[in-house]
Amino acid sequence: MAENSPPVCACHERSYVFSGHRAANGSVRKVGATVVDVARRAGVSTGTVSAVLNRPEKVKNATRTDVELAIAELGYVRGGPAGQLSAHWRRTGFATWLFKPAVTGWYPSKAPRPARPVPILGEPWPGIPVRGRNAPGRATACWLPIASGLTPHGLRHTHKTLMDELGVPKSLTDERMGHQDGSVQARYSHVTQLMRDRLMEDLTGLWEAALDARRALGPTSPVQVLDYLLTMK
Repeated sequence: MAENSPPVCACHERSYVFSGHRAANGSVRKVGATVVDVARRAGVSTGTVSAVLNRPEKVKNATRTDVELAIAELGYVRGGPAGQLSAHWRRTGFATWLFKPAVTGWYPSKAPRPARPVPILGEPWPGIPVRGRNAPGRATACWLPIASGLTPHGLRHTHKTLMDELGVPKSLTDERMGHQDGSVQARYSHVTQLMRDRLMEDLTGLWEAALDARRALGPTSPVQVLDYLLTMK
């Protein structure tokens, strides 16, 4: 998180660790070279241009040179016509390309394509999703589902239930959930910093208990960030 140094989002004036891979809203209306323009100038496919941008070592030197020359001639800036990636994931993109594939093992249906398993390269574990032309043919495995019925909004339900179990005051629960209570009772109570501090201590305790339960299953993990957390004690 410290290495990412995320920019401030113009939508909410907040910083997000995970930024989008699509141009920011409104950028499609701005003038500028696109990947399609670069591909046409270089005489290659858009997939080849993407490979040069993301995995240049996988592209032949002559082809890479042609693409890089086209990029320079057109003044193409990565991130779409605006030359800028969105400062955070938009909800639809996050659910389609990250959340749902992770929890269900399937990409959701999106016309004209039906729902389909997530093709991956099995190494390194837990696998790297394969995208682009003939992705299923290049894959060596598919992801297994984690929790097929889970949705992003379902996480809010879980958070609310945890706060109910912890006996969090309703005023603080509403603040955490972004709810507004217009009842008369709400006028007689307000959130204090002590309430917030206690809640953070309780949630931290639940987090540490979850890590302890995971350590009981196994002291290490092939997932780097989880392996690091398991070593912290």
